[in-house]
Amino acid sequence: MNEIIEMIRAPWPWYTSGAIIAGVMFVLIFFGKSFGFSSNFRTICAMSGGGKQCEFFDFHWRNQIWNLLFLVGTILGGIIAGTLLSNGSAVEISEATLADLSALGIAAPEGMQPKEIFSWEALTSASGWIMLVLGGFLVGFGSRYGGGCTSGHAISGLSTMQLPSLVAVIGFFIGGLFTTFVLLPFILA
Repeated sequence: MNEIIEMIRAPWPWYTSGAIIAGVMFVLIFFGKSFGFSSNFRTICAMSGGGKQCEFFDFHWRNQIWNLLFLVGTILGGIIAGTLLSNGSAVEISEATLADLSALGIAAPEGMQPKEIFSWEALTSASGWIMLVLGGFLVGFGSRYGGGCTSGHAISGLSTMQLPSLVAVIGFFIGGLFTTFVLLPFILA
């Protein structure tokens, strides 16, 4: 029994999640559903009566209950993975990435995330607030302006061969590269 538990706690191959995502997308497409995580915010606002204040939130939100269950499942899955399935070891990162992080003043993570970015001390710094507030605003604004989030466009949109999703995904990658190589070094300097 201990061997089975250790096998479950060991890092899983990358293709495991790919196969699960493909299976979920097949089921969603079969039932005529589209997936997107940012749409949960709209659903929660509509459930809370936001449709009385704003036309955007005035829609039949009960059709999106399944997506809220996905949100709850994601949170519970993260808790289960972090507590029951974790073997306590740090995330394995390539030497090249560790060298790049070191050049930015970020030490190798001792757990899941580098403390220089993801800690209470980082939150109280100017760079931490820039990343939290400005980053949060840009993610929210971009999701609304782009008609969806990375998961909606990259997973659901590309699965159904939508050209706007392809354009959005290309934009995500360009924005990610710009942020990684231009903005992040500037913010952490």
